[in-house]
Amino acid sequence: MIKNKRCLITGAGSIGSEIARQLAPKNKLFLLDISENAYGLSQELEQKGYWVKPRIGDIRDKETVRDLFADFKPQIVIHAAALKEVSAMQMYPEEAIQTNIVGLQNVLHEACRYECLEKFIFISSDKATNLNSIMGATKRMGEVLVKNKGGIVVRFGNVLGSRGSLTQIWQRQYDNDEPLTVTDENMTRFMMTIPEAVELVLKAAQEGKGGEIYIMKMGEKYNILKLATDITKVTGQEIKMVGIRPGETLTEKLMFHEEYSCCKETDKFYVIR
Repeated sequence: MIKNKRCLITGAGSIGSEIARQLAPKNKLFLLDISENAYGLSQELEQKGYWVKPRIGDIRDKETVRDLFADFKPQIVIHAAALKEVSAMQMYPEEAIQTNIVGLQNVLHEACRYECLEKFIFISSDKATNLNSIMGATKRMGEVLVKNKGGIVVRFGNVLGSRGSLTQIWQRQYDNDEPLTVTDENMTRFMMTIPEAVELVLKAAQEGKGGEIYIMKMGEKYNILKLATDITKVTGQEIKMVGIRPGETLTEKLMFHEEYSCCKETDKFYVIR
């Protein structure tokens, strides 16, 4: 149980919002987001009597990050803010670098200045193990930066229901009476739900000492075409094959080869130290 802590959450998207909802009852929260998500979420939680403050701002801006840390002095930082769309980041790599690396460095630099900081948790991706994409490469760089500063890394698979996820894309296509798009008949992905993702983050925050990578055991990878076929049996839609997009791979892996030899297993997680 994380309680009686000042917690900073960067990025109030699908994952950051759910983390905030679970931490709010027993902690003080500060939410930083470039959009109005942080403001709307803070209103939702403040109406329930929780101490939650929003800050609309960009992690790329050093002054914004510096002011936030100086005012709030967080004990726990959960860094969820990132640009995550693989194909978009292939088109605009400079934006991925500015947010996923430079923005992270800004937050990490300020975090390291304050002795009150207890833990820094960085949300990464299994795409960090496939360095053929700009997004994956920036996430891998982020992992290295955080581990070198004694932070904790949480490596996600694909999160069902999160912003821009496969299920959201298919839902929109269903609503518009369009075919379900599938990139390749052999494409497979690890899948996890938002509650599973948040459980992983909070477990890492509770148990991590610093320098670890936490990975959820997600079982076998899902074949995307089979998943789409099962859905169309219910919806009656057609399936449209669109081909692999820039930066995508047919399959993904949870760890680098050398990490398998040093990881430890629990009931639900892999922990790499």
